[in-house]
Amino acid sequence: MSEILVRTGQTTPQVLLRDASGERVLPALWLRARSPDPSQRDAVTGQRLMNPHLLPDDLTVTGARQDGAMLHIAFSDGFAGHYDPAELIAGSVLSEECPEARAWRADMAVKPIYNWPDLERDDVLFAALKDFIELGFLLVNHTPTQADSILSVAQRFGFVRTTNFGAFFEVYSRPDSNDLAYRPVALGPHTDNPYRTPVPGIQILQCLQNETSGGFSTLVDSLAVAEQVRVEDPQGFELLSRIPVRFEYRDATTQLVAVKPMIELDGRGEMTGVHYSPRLDDIPLMSEADTRRYHAARKRLGQLFEDPRYELRFRLNPGEMMMFDNNRVLHGRTAFNPAEGHRQLQGCYIDRDGPRSLYRVLKRKLA
Repeated sequence: MSEILVRTGQTTPQVLLRDASGERVLPALWLRARSPDPSQRDAVTGQRLMNPHLLPDDLTVTGARQDGAMLHIAFSDGFAGHYDPAELIAGSVLSEECPEARAWRADMAVKPIYNWPDLERDDVLFAALKDFIELGFLLVNHTPTQADSILSVAQRFGFVRTTNFGAFFEVYSRPDSNDLAYRPVALGPHTDNPYRTPVPGIQILQCLQNETSGGFSTLVDSLAVAEQVRVEDPQGFELLSRIPVRFEYRDATTQLVAVKPMIELDGRGEMTGVHYSPRLDDIPLMSEADTRRYHAARKRLGQLFEDPRYELRFRLNPGEMMMFDNNRVLHGRTAFNPAEGHRQLQGCYIDRDGPRSLYRVLKRKLA
Protein backbone atom coordinates (compact mmCIF):
# COMPACT_ATOMS: atom_id res chain seq x y z
CA MET A 1 0.00 0.00 0.00
CA SER A 2 1.42 3.40 -0.98
CA GLU A 3 2.12 6.04 1.64
CA ILE A 4 3.77 9.45 1.99
CA LEU A 5 6.59 9.81 4.52
CA VAL A 6 8.46 12.79 5.98
CA ARG A 7 12.12 12.40 6.81
CA THR A 8 13.98 15.05 8.83
CA GLY A 9 17.37 15.16 10.49
CA GLN A 10 19.49 15.74 7.38
CA THR A 11 20.50 19.02 5.73
CA THR A 12 17.05 19.50 4.20
CA PRO A 13 13.80 17.68 5.01
CA GLN A 14 12.57 15.09 2.51
CA VAL A 15 9.08 14.04 1.47
CA LEU A 16 9.09 10.45 0.22
CA LEU A 17 6.70 8.09 -1.54
CA ARG A 18 6.82 4.46 -0.42
CA ASP A 19 5.12 2.01 -2.79
CA ALA A 20 5.68 -1.44 -4.26
CA SER A 21 8.85 -0.26 -6.04
CA GLY A 22 10.44 1.02 -2.82
CA GLU A 23 11.05 4.53 -1.51
CA ARG A 24 11.76 7.61 -3.59
CA VAL A 25 12.16 11.27 -2.77
CA LEU A 26 9.50 13.57 -4.20
CA PRO A 27 11.30 16.48 -5.89
CA ALA A 28 10.69 19.97 -4.57
CA LEU A 29 9.72 21.27 -8.03
CA TRP A 30 7.16 18.47 -8.43
CA LEU A 31 5.65 19.12 -5.00
CA ARG A 32 5.56 22.89 -5.42
CA ALA A 33 3.68 22.67 -8.73
CA ARG A 34 1.01 20.43 -7.16
CA SER A 35 -0.02 22.84 -4.40
CA PRO A 36 -3.82 23.04 -3.96
CA ASP A 37 -3.55 26.26 -1.96
CA PRO A 38 -6.15 28.87 -3.06
CA SER A 39 -3.34 31.33 -3.69
CA GLN A 40 -1.81 28.88 -6.15
CA ARG A 41 -4.77 27.10 -7.74
CA ASP A 42 -8.33 28.18 -8.56
CA ALA A 43 -10.76 26.21 -6.41
CA VAL A 44 -13.47 25.99 -9.10
CA THR A 45 -11.50 25.12 -12.24
CA GLY A 46 -8.49 23.45 -10.64
CA GLN A 47 -6.25 25.56 -12.88
CA ARG A 48 -3.05 27.05 -11.57
CA LEU A 49 -2.79 30.74 -10.71
CA MET A 50 1.01 30.55 -10.84
CA ASN A 51 3.43 29.41 -13.55
CA PRO A 52 5.54 26.46 -12.35
CA HIS A 53 7.80 26.80 -15.40
CA LEU A 54 9.28 29.93 -13.80
CA LEU A 55 10.14 28.41 -10.41
CA PRO A 56 13.83 28.62 -9.34
CA ASP A 57 15.96 25.78 -10.72
CA ASP A 58 17.46 25.17 -7.27
CA LEU A 59 14.14 25.08 -5.38
CA THR A 60 14.32 22.97 -2.19
CA VAL A 61 12.03 21.81 0.60
CA THR A 62 12.90 23.77 3.75
CA GLY A 63 10.30 22.30 6.07
CA ALA A 64 7.92 19.34 6.18
CA ARG A 65 5.68 18.00 8.94
CA GLN A 66 2.46 16.10 9.55
CA ASP A 67 -0.46 18.37 10.42
CA GLY A 68 -3.36 16.07 11.24
CA ALA A 69 -4.32 14.19 8.10
CA MET A 70 -2.44 16.70 5.95
CA LEU A 71 1.19 17.52 5.24
CA HIS A 72 2.56 21.02 5.69
CA ILE A 73 5.47 21.71 3.34
CA ALA A 74 7.61 24.87 3.06
CA PHE A 75 9.89 25.77 0.15
CA SER A 76 12.97 27.89 -0.42
CA ASP A 77 11.03 30.42 -2.55
CA GLY A 78 9.04 31.41 0.56
CA PHE A 79 5.82 29.50 -0.16
CA ALA A 80 4.33 27.08 2.38
CA GLY A 81 1.05 25.19 2.27
CA HIS A 82 -0.90 22.04 3.08
CA TYR A 83 -1.03 18.90 0.91
CA ASP A 84 -3.31 15.88 0.95
CA PRO A 85 -1.11 12.73 0.94
CA ALA A 86 -3.77 10.81 -1.02
CA GLU A 87 -3.60 13.39 -3.80
CA LEU A 88 0.19 13.16 -3.90
CA ILE A 89 -0.04 9.37 -4.20
CA ALA A 90 -2.62 9.64 -6.98
CA GLY A 91 -0.51 12.24 -8.77
CA SER A 92 2.59 10.05 -8.68
CA VAL A 93 1.19 8.05 -11.61
CA LEU A 94 0.52 9.69 -14.98
CA SER A 95 -2.95 8.35 -15.68
CA GLU A 96 -5.89 9.25 -17.88
CA GLU A 97 -8.15 7.83 -15.15
CA CYS A 98 -9.80 5.47 -17.62
CA PRO A 99 -9.70 1.67 -17.94
CA GLU A 100 -6.83 0.11 -19.88
CA ALA A 101 -7.47 -1.23 -23.38
CA ARG A 102 -8.10 -4.98 -23.67
CA ALA A 103 -7.18 -6.59 -26.98
CA TRP A 104 -9.74 -9.01 -28.43
CA ARG A 105 -10.18 -11.56 -31.20
CA ALA A 106 -13.21 -12.92 -33.03
CA ASP A 107 -13.76 -15.59 -30.37
CA MET A 108 -14.32 -13.05 -27.59
CA ALA A 109 -16.68 -14.56 -25.01
CA VAL A 110 -19.03 -11.62 -24.41
CA LYS A 111 -19.69 -8.85 -26.92
CA PRO A 112 -20.55 -5.33 -25.67
CA ILE A 113 -24.21 -5.20 -26.78
CA TYR A 114 -26.66 -2.69 -25.29
CA ASN A 115 -30.21 -1.47 -25.89
CA TRP A 116 -30.61 2.22 -26.64
CA PRO A 117 -33.48 2.87 -24.15
CA ASP A 118 -31.35 1.40 -21.32
CA LEU A 119 -28.57 3.90 -22.02
CA GLU A 120 -30.76 6.65 -20.57
CA ARG A 121 -29.74 5.25 -17.18
CA ASP A 122 -26.40 6.57 -15.95
CA ASP A 123 -25.29 3.23 -14.51
CA VAL A 124 -25.90 1.42 -17.80
CA LEU A 125 -24.24 4.19 -19.78
CA PHE A 126 -21.24 4.02 -17.43
CA ALA A 127 -20.93 0.26 -18.01
CA ALA A 128 -21.18 0.79 -21.78
CA LEU A 129 -18.50 3.49 -21.71
CA LYS A 130 -16.22 1.20 -19.72
CA ASP A 131 -16.70 -1.52 -22.35
CA PHE A 132 -16.08 0.96 -25.14
CA ILE A 133 -12.85 2.30 -23.64
CA GLU A 134 -11.55 -1.21 -22.98
CA LEU A 135 -12.66 -2.90 -26.21
CA GLY A 136 -12.89 0.00 -28.66
CA PHE A 137 -16.44 -0.70 -29.85
CA LEU A 138 -20.09 -1.03 -28.86
CA LEU A 139 -23.12 -2.60 -30.54
CA VAL A 140 -26.42 -0.89 -29.73
CA ASN A 141 -29.92 -2.16 -30.60
CA HIS A 142 -33.31 -0.42 -30.80
CA THR A 143 -31.96 3.02 -31.74
CA PRO A 144 -34.35 5.61 -33.25
CA THR A 145 -34.29 5.66 -37.06
CA GLN A 146 -35.64 9.05 -38.04
CA ALA A 147 -33.88 11.00 -40.80
CA ASP A 148 -31.25 12.58 -38.53
CA SER A 149 -31.69 10.59 -35.31
CA ILE A 150 -28.06 9.49 -35.46
CA LEU A 151 -27.11 12.97 -34.23
CA SER A 152 -29.11 12.62 -31.02
CA VAL A 153 -27.62 9.16 -30.53
CA ALA A 154 -24.11 10.51 -31.05
CA GLN A 155 -24.67 13.39 -28.64
CA ARG A 156 -25.36 10.89 -25.86
CA PHE A 157 -21.69 9.90 -26.09
CA GLY A 158 -19.86 13.07 -27.11
CA PHE A 159 -19.65 15.97 -29.54
CA VAL A 160 -20.41 15.51 -33.23
CA ARG A 161 -17.57 16.41 -35.56
CA THR A 162 -18.62 17.93 -38.87
CA THR A 163 -16.45 17.14 -41.90
CA ASN A 164 -16.69 17.73 -45.65
CA PHE A 165 -19.21 14.86 -45.62
CA GLY A 166 -21.46 16.93 -43.31
CA ALA A 167 -22.59 16.46 -39.71
CA PHE A 168 -23.76 12.99 -40.78
CA PHE A 169 -23.62 11.02 -44.01
CA GLU A 170 -25.73 8.43 -45.80
CA VAL A 171 -24.18 5.14 -46.89
CA TYR A 172 -26.01 3.48 -49.77
CA SER A 173 -25.23 2.44 -53.32
CA ARG A 174 -24.65 5.44 -55.60
CA PRO A 175 -23.07 5.02 -59.05
CA ASP A 176 -20.12 7.36 -59.72
CA SER A 177 -19.95 8.38 -56.04
CA ASN A 178 -16.87 10.14 -54.66
CA ASP A 179 -15.95 7.26 -52.31
CA LEU A 180 -16.06 3.46 -52.65
CA ALA A 181 -18.08 3.33 -49.42
CA TYR A 182 -21.05 4.40 -51.57
CA ARG A 183 -20.70 1.48 -53.97
CA PRO A 184 -21.90 -2.11 -53.36
CA VAL A 185 -18.36 -3.51 -53.49
CA ALA A 186 -16.67 -5.28 -50.59
CA LEU A 187 -14.58 -3.04 -48.35
CA GLY A 188 -11.58 -4.57 -46.61
CA PRO A 189 -10.68 -3.62 -43.04
CA HIS A 190 -9.66 0.03 -42.83
CA THR A 191 -9.76 3.15 -40.69
CA ASP A 192 -11.68 6.18 -41.92
CA ASN A 193 -10.15 9.49 -42.93
CA PRO A 194 -6.43 8.79 -42.32
CA TYR A 195 -5.84 11.84 -44.53
CA ARG A 196 -7.16 14.19 -41.81
CA THR A 197 -5.33 15.91 -38.95
CA PRO A 198 -6.61 14.97 -36.50
CA VAL A 199 -8.38 11.84 -37.67
CA PRO A 200 -12.03 11.58 -36.53
CA GLY A 201 -11.60 9.54 -33.40
CA ILE A 202 -14.90 7.64 -33.21
CA GLN A 203 -17.34 6.55 -35.88
CA ILE A 204 -20.99 5.61 -35.48
CA LEU A 205 -22.76 3.62 -38.19
CA GLN A 206 -26.49 3.04 -37.83
CA CYS A 207 -28.66 0.83 -40.03
CA LEU A 208 -31.91 2.36 -41.33
CA GLN A 209 -32.76 -0.28 -43.96
CA ASN A 210 -31.23 -3.59 -45.02
CA GLU A 211 -33.07 -5.70 -47.56
CA THR A 212 -30.00 -7.45 -48.98
CA SER A 213 -28.49 -10.81 -48.15
CA GLY A 214 -24.92 -9.42 -48.21
CA GLY A 215 -23.33 -6.29 -46.79
CA PHE A 216 -22.21 -7.87 -43.51
CA SER A 217 -20.28 -5.49 -41.25
CA THR A 218 -16.83 -6.40 -39.95
CA LEU A 219 -14.67 -5.15 -37.05
CA VAL A 220 -11.03 -5.97 -36.26
CA ASP A 221 -8.98 -4.92 -33.22
CA SER A 222 -5.69 -3.47 -34.42
CA LEU A 223 -4.14 -3.91 -30.95
CA ALA A 224 -4.51 -7.70 -31.14
CA VAL A 225 -3.23 -7.85 -34.73
CA ALA A 226 -0.27 -5.55 -34.21
CA GLU A 227 0.78 -7.42 -31.08
CA GLN A 228 1.01 -10.56 -33.20
CA VAL A 229 3.13 -8.65 -35.72
CA ARG A 230 5.37 -7.45 -32.88
CA VAL A 231 5.84 -11.05 -31.68
CA GLU A 232 6.60 -12.37 -35.17
CA ASP A 233 8.64 -9.43 -36.44
CA PRO A 234 9.73 -6.80 -33.89
CA GLN A 235 11.76 -4.92 -36.51
CA GLY A 236 8.78 -4.85 -38.85
CA PHE A 237 6.56 -3.46 -36.09
CA GLU A 238 9.16 -0.76 -35.43
CA LEU A 239 9.23 0.19 -39.12
CA LEU A 240 5.44 0.43 -39.29
CA SER A 241 5.42 2.70 -36.22
CA ARG A 242 8.23 4.94 -37.51
CA ILE A 243 8.14 5.24 -41.32
CA PRO A 244 5.69 7.97 -42.42
CA VAL A 245 3.05 7.25 -45.04
CA ARG A 246 1.19 9.79 -47.18
CA PHE A 247 -2.62 9.59 -47.21
CA GLU A 248 -4.71 11.69 -49.59
CA TYR A 249 -8.37 12.24 -50.40
CA ARG A 250 -9.62 14.51 -53.16
CA ASP A 251 -12.82 15.42 -54.94
CA ALA A 252 -14.03 18.51 -56.79
CA THR A 253 -14.06 20.73 -53.67
CA THR A 254 -11.69 19.01 -51.23
CA GLN A 255 -8.08 17.85 -51.08
CA LEU A 256 -6.90 16.49 -47.75
CA VAL A 257 -3.39 15.18 -47.11
CA ALA A 258 -1.69 13.82 -43.98
CA VAL A 259 1.71 12.21 -43.47
CA LYS A 260 2.01 9.84 -40.49
CA PRO A 261 3.19 6.31 -39.61
CA MET A 262 0.79 3.42 -40.12
CA ILE A 263 0.99 2.31 -36.48
CA GLU A 264 0.17 5.09 -33.98
CA LEU A 265 2.02 5.34 -30.66
CA ASP A 266 1.25 7.67 -27.78
CA GLY A 267 3.75 9.79 -25.84
CA ARG A 268 4.66 6.79 -23.68
CA GLY A 269 5.46 4.67 -26.70
CA GLU A 270 2.32 2.56 -26.26
CA MET A 271 0.31 1.61 -29.32
CA THR A 272 -3.09 3.31 -29.58
CA GLY A 273 -4.17 2.21 -33.06
CA VAL A 274 -3.42 2.44 -36.76
CA HIS A 275 -3.92 4.58 -39.84
CA TYR A 276 -4.77 1.97 -42.43
CA SER A 277 -6.46 2.31 -45.81
CA PRO A 278 -4.83 0.57 -48.79
CA ARG A 279 -7.04 2.60 -51.12
CA LEU A 280 -5.43 5.86 -50.03
CA ASP A 281 -1.81 5.39 -48.91
CA ASP A 282 1.58 5.99 -50.54
CA ILE A 283 4.83 4.87 -48.94
CA PRO A 284 7.92 7.10 -49.10
CA LEU A 285 10.70 6.56 -51.59
CA MET A 286 13.25 4.27 -49.94
CA SER A 287 16.02 1.97 -51.08
CA GLU A 288 15.04 -1.32 -52.71
CA ALA A 289 16.03 -3.23 -49.58
CA ASP A 290 14.16 -0.92 -47.21
CA THR A 291 11.09 -0.93 -49.45
CA ARG A 292 10.99 -4.72 -49.47
CA ARG A 293 11.50 -4.85 -45.71
CA TYR A 294 8.72 -2.36 -45.07
CA HIS A 295 6.43 -4.10 -47.54
CA ALA A 296 6.90 -7.45 -45.82
CA ALA A 297 5.80 -5.99 -42.49
CA ARG A 298 2.87 -4.14 -44.04
CA LYS A 299 1.80 -7.25 -45.95
CA ARG A 300 1.76 -9.34 -42.79
CA LEU A 301 -0.26 -6.67 -41.00
CA GLY A 302 -2.81 -6.68 -43.84
CA GLN A 303 -3.01 -10.48 -43.90
CA LEU A 304 -3.79 -10.58 -40.19
CA PHE A 305 -6.41 -7.85 -40.52
CA GLU A 306 -8.30 -10.19 -42.88
CA ASP A 307 -7.67 -13.33 -40.82
CA PRO A 308 -11.01 -14.79 -39.57
CA ARG A 309 -9.42 -15.32 -36.14
CA TYR A 310 -9.44 -11.55 -35.65
CA GLU A 311 -12.55 -10.48 -37.58
CA LEU A 312 -16.00 -10.04 -36.07
CA ARG A 313 -18.62 -10.36 -38.83
CA PHE A 314 -22.31 -9.62 -38.28
CA ARG A 315 -25.39 -8.24 -39.98
CA LEU A 316 -26.72 -4.81 -39.01
CA ASN A 317 -30.50 -4.69 -39.07
CA PRO A 318 -32.72 -1.57 -38.92
CA GLY A 319 -32.30 0.21 -35.59
CA GLU A 320 -28.96 -1.44 -34.86
CA MET A 321 -25.72 0.51 -34.76
CA MET A 322 -22.03 0.05 -34.10
CA MET A 323 -19.80 2.66 -32.50
CA PHE A 324 -16.05 2.10 -32.74
CA ASP A 325 -12.76 3.81 -32.05
CA ASN A 326 -11.66 4.74 -35.55
CA ASN A 327 -7.98 4.85 -34.53
CA ARG A 328 -8.05 1.40 -32.97
CA VAL A 329 -10.79 -0.72 -34.56
CA LEU A 330 -10.83 -1.29 -38.32
CA HIS A 331 -14.17 -1.73 -40.03
CA GLY A 332 -15.30 -3.09 -43.38
CA ARG A 333 -18.15 -4.90 -45.07
CA THR A 334 -18.85 -7.68 -47.50
CA ALA A 335 -20.23 -6.97 -50.97
CA PHE A 336 -23.98 -6.76 -51.54
CA ASN A 337 -26.36 -6.75 -54.48
CA PRO A 338 -28.49 -3.57 -54.63
CA ALA A 339 -30.89 -5.37 -56.95
CA GLU A 340 -32.06 -7.42 -53.94
CA GLY A 341 -33.31 -4.32 -52.13
CA HIS A 342 -32.23 -1.16 -50.36
CA ARG A 343 -29.35 -1.07 -47.88
CA GLN A 344 -28.95 2.27 -46.11
CA LEU A 345 -26.77 3.24 -43.18
CA GLN A 346 -26.20 6.61 -41.58
CA GLY A 347 -22.83 7.55 -40.19
CA CYS A 348 -21.23 10.34 -38.18
CA TYR A 349 -18.08 11.06 -36.23
CA ILE A 350 -17.47 12.21 -32.68
CA ASP A 351 -14.16 13.17 -31.10
CA ARG A 352 -12.24 10.49 -29.28
CA ASP A 353 -12.15 12.30 -25.95
CA GLY A 354 -15.94 12.63 -25.55
CA PRO A 355 -16.73 9.15 -24.16
CA ARG A 356 -13.64 9.29 -21.94
CA SER A 357 -14.72 12.61 -20.46
CA LEU A 358 -18.23 11.29 -19.87
CA TYR A 359 -16.81 8.16 -18.22
CA ARG A 360 -14.85 10.26 -15.70
CA VAL A 361 -17.87 12.49 -14.95
CA LEU A 362 -20.16 9.48 -14.40
CA LYS A 363 -17.52 7.79 -12.25
CA ARG A 364 -17.54 10.80 -9.91
CA LYS A 365 -21.33 11.02 -9.99
CA LEU A 366 -22.00 7.34 -9.34
CA ALA A 367 -19.36 7.14 -6.60
